Amino acid sequence: MPFYDQEDSLISFGGLASGLPPDIVDQLMEVEKIPIKNMEAKKGKSEGRLKLVNELDTKLTAITGTIGTLASTKGFNDIKLISGDNNVVQGTVDPSLSNPGNWNIEVVELAQKAAALTNRFPDKDVTELGTGYFKFDTPEGAKEVYVSGSGSTLEGVANAINKAHVGVRASIINDRKYPDEPFRLMLSGESVGGENTIQYPTLYLLDGDQDVYFEEEREAKNGVIKVDGFEFEVASNTVTDVIPGVTLELKQASPGRSVNVTVKEDQEAVSGKIKEFVDAMNGVFKFIQSQNRLDKNTDTSKTLGGDSLLRSIESRLRNLVQNTQYGINGPIKRLGDIGISFNRSGTLDYDEEKFNAKLAKNPESIQQFFAGDGFSVGFIPSLRNSLKVIQDTSFGPISNRKRSLQSKIDQFDRRIEQKEKLLSQKQQNLKNKFARLEASMSRLKSQGAQLAATTGTSSAIPGLG
Repeated sequence: MPFYDQEDSLISFGGLASGLPPDIVDQLMEVEKIPIKNMEAKKGKSEGRLKLVNELDTKLTAITGTIGTLASTKGFNDIKLISGDNNVVQGTVDPSLSNPGNWNIEVVELAQKAAALTNRFPDKDVTELGTGYFKFDTPEGAKEVYVSGSGSTLEGVANAINKAHVGVRASIINDRKYPDEPFRLMLSGESVGGENTIQYPTLYLLDGDQDVYFEEEREAKNGVIKVDGFEFEVASNTVTDVIPGVTLELKQASPGRSVNVTVKEDQEAVSGKIKEFVDAMNGVFKFIQSQNRLDKNTDTSKTLGGDSLLRSIESRLRNLVQNTQYGINGPIKRLGDIGISFNRSGTLDYDEEKFNAKLAKNPESIQQFFAGDGFSVGFIPSLRNSLKVIQDTSFGPISNRKRSLQSKIDQFDRRIEQKEKLLSQKQQNLKNKFARLEASMSRLKSQGAQLAATTGTSSAIPGLG
């Protein structure tokens, strides 16, 4: 017999009386679900195509990233300084401010800090200098550093001065030339140059194990360098106002010897960016080729093969590579002039040797080809403008295709949801109908059995077995 819950809805039925299989409703519903499965399959294909469009969009974005920082209207963004002797002078370059060129730098004398050395001591942490203070004259006025007791050793005094922040640094020097008394206290200014002269402290110390006094003093001095034969004084060994856009680090005095310093394009970095650009472009071309490739097993509904979107993008990029850049001052007008061209497979080849030779011979013309005026003239502006049209979030073909595919996916979701609700109701109705059928057939069989018992005849009911 069928069983019902409190709301008279069917829980299960056995199919014994009717002779129908117990899962008859499930079998019928599987047939009813075929349209849903078809819609889910179509939705899956749209989702796959949307994923492919997103992948293409990512590959296009990567192109701009590889070449966007290559050059500006002021020059290449990858500039380096080459020193004839890094032990004497080194340097760094600000590409936005520097100009390529060569300079001869002679480091006649390094700028130096003011410094002073005390007399010698047998140790640094036992002998006491006494109780009292060091008095310093600073731009903020007089400052005193107090010492006493066990804190008056050389080491204790150095720590106290350093903690007081009076514009000098204290350290302990171990001069092994004098093994009996190797230790001395050295005070140094925190900055080099003649403008950083320091008045060394007056000492007031009593009852120490040994007298202390400054035995040697050295004034702060400006450095002296020659640039292309002209002599200058510099207040620091880090020089920023001699060569435009260049910070020189003076490492060692070498009077009478000039070191050549060259500011030029970082050929390795520039060539590397060009290779990254070519690889990114080939990433797009290879993606398009893979989508358009057909064989007997290809399901074009799952790819972008033959899509007008691919044809449009490929056409734009091919024209960009092959066409002449107008308005450029210089002999370089096309990518082919610097070793970038299409091969027979439809992707780009990069002749790095040819590019490096062109870059070494005429870097300005290559920079002008790429940067142009920074807006509409030049390869980089043309590339940016072309990709901007393709990827425009409002009207670009990429965004339009994304919206179209997403709209289809959303429609499938709504239709599937509606269909599932209808099928759920239909499933319940079928269960109720078969439950009633089961109940009716059970009653008929029961009545037949009772009749047979009364008359002594068979209980079989025609048509019921």
